[in-house]
Amino acid sequence: MNANRIALVTGAGTGIGKAAALALGEAGFTVVLTGRRAEPLDAVAASLDGKGHVVTADISAPASVAALFDTVAARFGRLDVLFNNAGGWSAATPIEDIPLEDWQRVVNVNLTGVFLCTQHAIRLMKAQDPKGGRIINNGSISAHAPRPLTGPYTATKHAVTGLTKQVALEGRAHNIACGQIDIGNADTDMAVKMKTGILQANGQIMVEPTFDPVHAGRAVAYMASLPLDANVLTMTIMATSAPFVGRG
Repeated sequence: MNANRIALVTGAGTGIGKAAALALGEAGFTVVLTGRRAEPLDAVAASLDGKGHVVTADISAPASVAALFDTVAARFGRLDVLFNNAGGWSAATPIEDIPLEDWQRVVNVNLTGVFLCTQHAIRLMKAQDPKGGRIINNGSISAHAPRPLTGPYTATKHAVTGLTKQVALEGRAHNIACGQIDIGNADTDMAVKMKTGILQANGQIMVEPTFDPVHAGRAVAYMASLPLDANVLTMTIMATSAPFVGRG
């Protein structure tokens, strides 16, 4: 069903991006893997049996994003799925003490980068034949409930939810679907502190359960594999016993 369909995954070298890229490959997609570092991207591509293609890019840099999508258009002629996955965070800091450069760095990757990739994806999806496609944004359970001392990350993930809804609305006219996957406690580099103890809203330090990111990757592949007349607007996948419901 997904033969000759092209998917682009940002931040594809590690964590959720890697899991999603592998799951998309298993689902039959040709996968364009992008990120700033070629080495981890090449390692993922080597596991995709010829279905993985590496294009390095910095999604926070407009010129780099433009070059990325120019390469996709020239090499494949179309784009069926964009998974806006790349993201970053800052050190745990009270709002009043967050350095402006830390705020701007997180905003540039988590929000502006998603915006730039989305713009280029929409332009390509509108122009291709047949037109249309799907954009999937990596939100977070922090798009719903904040953790202590994570102002830049929480603010950008809430903003991604608004952008998802805006694109879902505007995309209707062009056969472009847009949805968001909110992931909680996947066992990636971001979850290291969860396994040793992380600050809770009540001030306690608590170890939190995690789950294998392969399941998040398969969830992305499921969303991507739907026909364009069906859309998962929002999906939450999380460790069953994670303290998200009732957080705070």
